[in-house]
This record gives sequence, C-alpha cells and structure tokens, in this order.
Amino acid sequence: MSQAHGPAGVRVPDSQLAAEATELVRDTTSDLLYDHARRVYFFGSLLGRARGIDCDPELLYVAALFHDVGLGEGFRDSGRRFEVDGAEEARRFLEARQVARDRVRRVWTAVALHTTPDVPEFMEPEVALLAAGVDYDVLGSAYDEIAAADRDAVVAAHPRPAFKQGILRALADGVEPRPQTTFGTAQADVLAHYDPHFRRGDFVRMVLDSPWPE
Repeated sequence: MSQAHGPAGVRVPDSQLAAEATELVRDTTSDLLYDHARRVYFFGSLLGRARGIDCDPELLYVAALFHDVGLGEGFRDSGRRFEVDGAEEARRFLEARQVARDRVRRVWTAVALHTTPDVPEFMEPEVALLAAGVDYDVLGSAYDEIAAADRDAVVAAHPRPAFKQGILRALADGVEPRPQTTFGTAQADVLAHYDPHFRRGDFVRMVLDSPWPE
C-alpha cells in the first residue's frame, strides 16, 4: 500500500479504501469535524512514533475519519451513544468493501471506545492511538510529547479556529436529543454546561431504587 505525503512526516494511506473514506466523511461532516478527524490521525501517528507503537495506518486513518460521524443529524434519534453510531457506520462502510472481519472489528472497537478513559491504551495499537490522538487534539493530553514544529505543521494543514467552543457545541448538539446515552460519560459534563434542562443519571440512586428487596 502506497502512502501520500502529509504534515510532520506522517504519510496518509493512499489506498482506494482510504480515498473513499476521505470522500465520504468530507462530504457528510462539517469542516470542524473533518479537520479534527484528520488531526487526530496525524497526532495519533506521531504519538505512536514517540511511544514506539506500530499500527496499521489504514485502519487508524479510517477510524479517525469515522470517530465523530455519529454526532451528525442523521444519528440523533438513534437512542444509542454517538460513539456506537460512528462505529456502526464505519463497520457498514468496511463490510461493503469486503474488508476482513478482524480489521473491521479493530476499527469498530477504536471508534466505540475513543471517549472511554484508561482502557484503550491496553488494547490494539489502532484502538490505543485513536484515543490518544483524540485526547491530544481535544484535551491537550501529553501535549509536549509531540515536537512543537510537528504540532504546528499538523495545525497548519488542518486549522482549528475556535475549536474548543466548536467541538463542545458539536458534542452538545449531537447528544442533546439522547441525553440518556451520556450516563457515565464525559458528554454528561457537556450537557450540564449547555442544556439547562439536563439532569444527570445517579448510579447510587439506580442501585438503591432497583427492584431488588435487599
């Protein structure tokens, strides 16, 4: 599989699969989410390089492109977590192109778990690096682990104007119609800030109010 040049010495897979994923996501998501997805791929790749983690770049790239697809308007009445909607959309895309089952599973898992803290780092490289790339772009986690020149090159290729407010707004809009899916996730924090009517689920009350007599 050949690769195209990208910023910071990171190459983008130049396969038909990668090209079709790029076209699909570019045409169906906002500029903010598309540029975020591309930055996640580059940052995840750079963190993999720094940490000595080898991965399948094509799988990481596809996972990065699809990881926030579930925030789109077409998924907001699904009743599922947006991460699962993105994972399912990636699965449909890959299966339609006869991608091997294990490769599909790895992309599905990476997308589904990308907001789950403290778990992906112990899983397959694509799962670990997608979550690391997301955390880097959204939270600035391990910020100095990537050289400033490489970080600047990625941002020059895919700018982040007003990204902090933009990504929070995208998350709020994506999950506000399905608030029950935010239980135990960071998206509950987002809705607590953006939706004055939101009320968090309470795990303690769920246990105490369960139908069990004891």
